[in-house]
Amino acid sequence: MACAPAMADSLGPNTLGPNNLGNSGPTHIHAALVPERAGAPGETITLALTMQPDKDWHGYWSNPGDAGLAPTLDWTLPKGAVAGAMQFPVPQTLLVAGLMNHVYDHDFAILIPFTLPRDAAPGAVLPLRAKAQWLACTAAICVPEDAVLTASITVAAPGATPAADARFAAWRAALPAPLDQPARFAPQGKVFRLAVPFPASTPLSDPHVFIASDGVIDYAAPQAFSRNGDTLIVELAASKTATGTAPAALSGVLALGHDAAGKDRGGITFAASAGPVPAAGTPLRGAAAPAAFSWALLGLSVLGALAGGLVLNVMPCVFPILSLKALALARGNSQHAHAEALAYTAGVTLACLALGGVMLALRAAGSEVGWAFQLQEPGVVAVLLLLAMAITANFAGLYELPGLSLSGGAPGKGGLWGAFGTGLLAAFVATPCTGPFMAAAMGAALVLPTVAALAVFGALGLGLALPFLAIGFIPALRRVLPRPGAWMVWFRHAMAVPMGLTVLALAWLAWRLGGTAFALATIAVCAGGLVLLVVAGRGQRTGRPVARWLAPALIVLALLAGAGVPRLASAERHDDASLIGAQPFSEAALNAARAAHKPVFAYFTADWCLSCKVNENVSIETAATAAAFRKAGVVVLVGDWTRRDPVISRFLNSAGAAGVPLYLWYPANGEPQKLPQVMTPSTLPDLAKS
Repeated sequence: MACAPAMADSLGPNTLGPNNLGNSGPTHIHAALVPERAGAPGETITLALTMQPDKDWHGYWSNPGDAGLAPTLDWTLPKGAVAGAMQFPVPQTLLVAGLMNHVYDHDFAILIPFTLPRDAAPGAVLPLRAKAQWLACTAAICVPEDAVLTASITVAAPGATPAADARFAAWRAALPAPLDQPARFAPQGKVFRLAVPFPASTPLSDPHVFIASDGVIDYAAPQAFSRNGDTLIVELAASKTATGTAPAALSGVLALGHDAAGKDRGGITFAASAGPVPAAGTPLRGAAAPAAFSWALLGLSVLGALAGGLVLNVMPCVFPILSLKALALARGNSQHAHAEALAYTAGVTLACLALGGVMLALRAAGSEVGWAFQLQEPGVVAVLLLLAMAITANFAGLYELPGLSLSGGAPGKGGLWGAFGTGLLAAFVATPCTGPFMAAAMGAALVLPTVAALAVFGALGLGLALPFLAIGFIPALRRVLPRPGAWMVWFRHAMAVPMGLTVLALAWLAWRLGGTAFALATIAVCAGGLVLLVVAGRGQRTGRPVARWLAPALIVLALLAGAGVPRLASAERHDDASLIGAQPFSEAALNAARAAHKPVFAYFTADWCLSCKVNENVSIETAATAAAFRKAGVVVLVGDWTRRDPVISRFLNSAGAAGVPLYLWYPANGEPQKLPQVMTPSTLPDLAKS
């Protein structure tokens, strides 16, 4: 009695054969459809969808968690035959960049009950056909895969005992065992409390609960376990995107962890109805494991952040500040230079540590944020616009700001505080974009332990401060600087031009981020601040004290910009016409294009990202790229991260990126690749032609 399986294996690009139907290109999870044995008319037997991931690749459970897709089967069966629901083995947890996935990183089999037609003739061979689709992933990339799987079942005579495939015993043992008693659950605030009958005498270590329904719990949040007699009490954090209506029932799998010898103890399935849950008992430690720490990863990340910080010094909103501080430093003595350089470095480093620390704290609290998250807030942009206006007015000579003075000054307390404040400001306005060298470093910081991640952010600040620090401590560098003279006043006024352009760019960003009313209100606040600074400048030139009234007035304006004006912000969008036909990014659109074997260019940008806009003008939204993409049939997807978007944040995390820009190229058949963050005009046309 023959049962012939068909495997969707790798036969090479553009190859179709009886075992690989409809899936061009190599696969990373090899699938097969295997019947357990022959069956009599009307009998229910078992089929297995076997999945064999390549090394470092994984597939997904029925509920994939924060990311991923479950396998699907679209059947073509003989008349009267019925294929039942898929039965999955106990999954594993995989935590990547704060996202919890439910996966299998080893060979596994999904079992499917199959009922033969009642009128099937003994001796006949029934053909089975299923279009299978699944997602194959590593920790860095995901590839949608599909194949047409075929198998055949010989119809046995009633009462016959056909031979069975011996592998099914192990595949059944991998399924979670059904719980023979009812479970209960109760919502309590932002937590679901679950009571699962479980003998107190049975050892249990490293358990984990997998909920079958999506969107109910926060998958990555820690799960608290305790024992109350013969009941296991589990506390699960509710999903942050939940609608507020508690589900009528909860079902899922309780994975039992490993025994003392390290052997997997499997799991049990449960179905819980709403009802009373006993109080928590003796705590049981959960199964969450910290991410592996690597000194090599930390070292590379620190070096990348250091180099990235150096590059940030050439940004138009930082270079004028650095230039003027350097010229002022050249006028002082060595002791003065050392003190100011250290104060400036302390300000820059503290700002980077603060931004990184706040980002890590928000992520730990469940927020979907990444690097430069602060520029997704209208209030922060309004305050930044006010600051940029104040610096521009200072460079234009409308008033004097001690920290940006060309006079050098004495190495006293005031001068040091001015240098420290200038360092804070330089870091705050310089860090929105992940430029060259920074992308990998910031992405690694998201998966490193907190102390190691803060070391990366500190290295970014040190890289940003390094040129000024070198000028302060190396007299030869100060001697290379031009001699002081009247030309420095002209140079200072000239530096007002790039800062003024920064003001215009921030005003445009305010409009893009918060709408017309928000932008106009922010500009009005800045205009009021400009009037105050002009009046203060006149007072400074006549020797009148202005700090007593100017400082409180500017604080009021800053509070108005940061907290009052954002109330006018709206969610109106300003979608620009695209030469290359870009469509909004979604994982569904990406998977659909990949399933259709179309080349895809996915890029992630933000209006506040300078390097993003340069690449878009030079390399992406060009006539040459548009022509090459049309000829190759490239699907273009753009993820706009100007405003906070949890979907884009999760995708950036899964790609190992902490921020934008991110450029991904998916060939029609082949592996996706991450493109460099600095592209030439020919980068994309050449890819489309290859």
